[in-house]
Amino acid sequence: MSYNFLTGRDYLTKRKQKEKKKLISVALGFPDLVFAANAIPVFPIRMEKFKINLYLMALNSATSLFGWDLTTKILGIARQLDFLKVVEKVLDDVVNSINDKYNEMYDLGVENGVPSDLCYGVNALYGMHKSRGSVLDANLNFAMRCGKWNKFSESLQSIVPNQIWVNIPPREAENEDKTLEIMVNNVKKAISELEGITGNYITDNSLKKQFRIGNQVKRFYKTILYEICSSDFYPCNPATFAEILALLTISFQDYNSNAQRYLENMSQLVTEMRERIKKGIGMDVSDMPRILIAPMFGGWEPETHEIIYELGGRALYADWEILGLIDEISVSENSDPVEDYARFLLDASKKGIGCDSDALTNSYLNFVKNLEIDGIIINQLFGCPSLSNSYEILKSKIKSELEVPAIVINFRKIGENVDVVKAQLRTYMEIFK
Repeated sequence: MSYNFLTGRDYLTKRKQKEKKKLISVALGFPDLVFAANAIPVFPIRMEKFKINLYLMALNSATSLFGWDLTTKILGIARQLDFLKVVEKVLDDVVNSINDKYNEMYDLGVENGVPSDLCYGVNALYGMHKSRGSVLDANLNFAMRCGKWNKFSESLQSIVPNQIWVNIPPREAENEDKTLEIMVNNVKKAISELEGITGNYITDNSLKKQFRIGNQVKRFYKTILYEICSSDFYPCNPATFAEILALLTISFQDYNSNAQRYLENMSQLVTEMRERIKKGIGMDVSDMPRILIAPMFGGWEPETHEIIYELGGRALYADWEILGLIDEISVSENSDPVEDYARFLLDASKKGIGCDSDALTNSYLNFVKNLEIDGIIINQLFGCPSLSNSYEILKSKIKSELEVPAIVINFRKIGENVDVVKAQLRTYMEIFK
């Protein structure tokens, strides 16, 4: 999965130039319509050139020489040997490489006129499009009740002229049928625009096929969150496990541009985790409190999970579950897939992706309760009033209703104020001793 993420530039260039596929920019985990159009969704940072760990470079060479099937068998042998804890080293290098590139994209966004008082994620996304927007055929944007996000999306028009908007209206309980009708029409409009750009028809069958693949991906994702995260024995140390969760959060946005391969990666990941736990390969974490760090998708300090591990805890990332984006899309023989997708989008907005404070707070509370989270670190992004307004309410409710200690830490850019965060976390983690 790391290999596929970091080598996305070569893969995407090949699909565009040799196979004449259209590249459609996506973010936040909405690649389904693009896959159904037989186009390629891409979270645009994957068009960048990354520093690649030597082990992954060797994997690239092995794939070229022996083919992917034999290379997979070689990897299986390496995993069994756990030679020099290579997996932990690779994941650490991968996350650092991605975050170095995120900072570059943030700086590029600021340099090109994005106000620095906007959140890290918006600046970085603008930088990604400024850097590689010329190779994109369109941007698929899901408009939410966040003025700054929508303003950012409008600003992309000058970089990627083909802008496809899917507006998500507020879901009003007293008029749900009308809201659903509006949402269905918005999805149909986006489908029509995608068909015009790609030259491909999006059929009921192509939608349902993608939804089934996506649903399987989501089941594996939930298995990792609710089975593996709840276990008293991890298949690796908690810091490495947190890096896996971070990689899933980032790569889920476009399924690494290949839905079937991503599904296979997820299946193999879950199988390997279960096998390692069954064989006792990993680490006993029964006495380590579960600490949720959220949100991270708009930018977060990756040193946080390392600090928590050093202080005796285990950090978890679960943004897409909290926001309802790994809920399954209904698929049945006689159902209307456009309506099913519209319901999925409305349900996700009801959970908090639309920045409704009550909905967002309830989503956090439900996750903390269901996974028996011991503590929560609320990652407050500088320049994000839409979500940040909810955090003090959330902190208060978690403490009063669930008696779970919470702390708010501030984030502006990766690598800034690490010492301040470390001091805050050291005091916070004393609660669990």
